[in-house]
Amino acid sequence: MSRRLVVIGGGAAGMSAASAARRTDPTLDVVVLEATGHVAYGLCGIPYYLAGVVPKADDLLAYPANHFATARGIDVRFHARAVEVDASGGWVTYRHEGRTHRISFSALVVTAGAAPAAVTLPGVEAGRVFTIRTLEDAIALRSLLDAGRIGRALVVGAGYIGLEMAEALAERGCPVTVVERLDRVLPNLDAEMAAHVEAHVREHVDLRLGTDAADACDPVPDLAVLSVGVRPATTVLSAAGARTGPAGALLVDDRMRTSLDGVWAAGDCVAPMHLVTGQPAFVPLGTTANKTGRVAGTVAAGGDASFGGIVGTAVVKVFDLEVARTGLTLDEALAAGFGAHATDVVHRSRAKYYPGSEELHVRLVHGDGGRLLGAQLVGREGAAKRIDVVATALHAGFTVQDLARLDLSYAPPFSPVYDPLLVAAQAAERTLEAV
Repeated sequence: MSRRLVVIGGGAAGMSAASAARRTDPTLDVVVLEATGHVAYGLCGIPYYLAGVVPKADDLLAYPANHFATARGIDVRFHARAVEVDASGGWVTYRHEGRTHRISFSALVVTAGAAPAAVTLPGVEAGRVFTIRTLEDAIALRSLLDAGRIGRALVVGAGYIGLEMAEALAERGCPVTVVERLDRVLPNLDAEMAAHVEAHVREHVDLRLGTDAADACDPVPDLAVLSVGVRPATTVLSAAGARTGPAGALLVDDRMRTSLDGVWAAGDCVAPMHLVTGQPAFVPLGTTANKTGRVAGTVAAGGDASFGGIVGTAVVKVFDLEVARTGLTLDEALAAGFGAHATDVVHRSRAKYYPGSEELHVRLVHGDGGRLLGAQLVGREGAAKRIDVVATALHAGFTVQDLARLDLSYAPPFSPVYDPLLVAAQAAERTLEAV
């Protein structure tokens, strides 16, 4: 019998794994079990599809539905939900159209993703409550918006997805209320930086912090979107004995091997190594899903690849703001046991005399000796460009002194003579000298 690789999950990580495996071993039988009716689409593009910026759902698909079978020889089985893994026996049990099936494997890659947390909303029809984690969810919601059948919309949760959804719904003309149980938006920022975002969000929607979702259901909204976080979908593999770590995510090595022989994992269900803390971390992001999927598929098919770790770099558009972070916040650094400090500056995104110059808020987080631990940037422009500089510096193990000496580009339409990052790094140097 030929060797068979089974991949559980057909999202970014899953199809990257399947495609990498096919390139590594063209003779390998590759089967993907996908619980929904779509694979390889831009999950991060869903808010822009709902807003109408992306015209059609098909625009989010990386390839036509039959591409993987015809062009790559990958057997994709839609609406096939894995329910049990027998790692020692080499079997996956899955459900399809109400029937139970078993498929054998020589190697298994699990890319089951993450599942959204649920919230009960009194009085809201079940068909009007959405968790935007699949393209099917988005298509159903878009049909309601296109039909003009939505009045007041409620968004539960003020994290990345919640604020993106609030913007999308407001763009479609819906009065939007955003509720968040915590006392600030974007809890993965420090409070001081989140305050800048909060003030901007209040200019566009009704924002209620420190509020339970149930308390915002009077009057009953026409639509509710739940975005209160996700948990790694690891039940099937953890039940088979795989080791888990932060938030219940699967523990893997740099080649995406789990603790079970012949089983790899990738994407939003794993906790890869965080390069700043040196510990596994659950940070579900699309970039990491693609990279870890490629490594898992390559190694599972007999090739050699490794994943270098993460620093948690992310950027989000919140109405007219760019909000970006990488590494650790001050709260995270202190919780991890670092002797940490934060240095805040406000500078300009371009030369002050050049049209379009905007304020850019920069926070650098650094250790007692100057080691760079993280950064957060908030502004109408320039945050997305600069966060990648800090991410690169974190990978290189920079200090704030190293950052202050970088030779960064300058031209009035793009940056002041002293880039905001250089200004922040110089301020951090002075902070350390005063300690």
